[in-house]
Amino acid sequence: MTGAAPPGPGARRRRLYGRRIGRPLRATRSALLADALPRLSIDLSGVAPGSLDPRSLFAPAAPSGVWLEVGFGNGVHLAAQAEAHPDIGMIGCEPFVNGVAAALQRIAAAELANVRILADDARPLLDALAPASLDRVFVLFPDPWPKARHAKRRFISAPVLDQLARVMAPGAQLRVASDHSGYIRWALAQVLAHPDFDWPACSAADWRHRPADQPPTRYEEKARARGISPVFLTFFRRA
Repeated sequence: MTGAAPPGPGARRRRLYGRRIGRPLRATRSALLADALPRLSIDLSGVAPGSLDPRSLFAPAAPSGVWLEVGFGNGVHLAAQAEAHPDIGMIGCEPFVNGVAAALQRIAAAELANVRILADDARPLLDALAPASLDRVFVLFPDPWPKARHAKRRFISAPVLDQLARVMAPGAQLRVASDHSGYIRWALAQVLAHPDFDWPACSAADWRHRPADQPPTRYEEKARARGISPVFLTFFRRA
């Protein structure tokens, strides 16, 4: 139910991601995990549900807004958005350790001060966030969980949309992209069935083209190399 209190820490969750670590990390990236991640990491221990103002994570200079990327992969899009919008606080959630290490390398190379990371599932963060505290959310090329028996693991779902509706400000954008037609149909059906989101698309151009201010991800480039045209959906949090 929209507006309901976020679930407590003991609530059982479905796993929405696959493996946590891949190939052994190079020494440079291992060092970044040890040194840089603690400085950028979001600590949710002791945070009461619904109480975290994400702007406070970027002290001493509070950003003008906060954007969240769920599952940032290797951090290409996360770092590019942070560099293009230094006044915005960028939060990235990613449970895959190799992806976190790659993102940290990009953040260090560009000397970005407006990025914070949760190296885990995004849902505990959504539970912790204060109402109407996010201005934009990206869910770009998530794991499609293509098998029918795994569909319940997909991130875009009614319970997660309830969480997003609570933490997104009126007018905030939810951007979803995928190269998997089944996932797109699923996501569109889930969001259109939710009372708190609107999809103002008027023509095919509204979903065939990536938003001009959104850089491509590695997954988009891989899809296009295979001859697949991704779909880009932009929804708005209703007032």
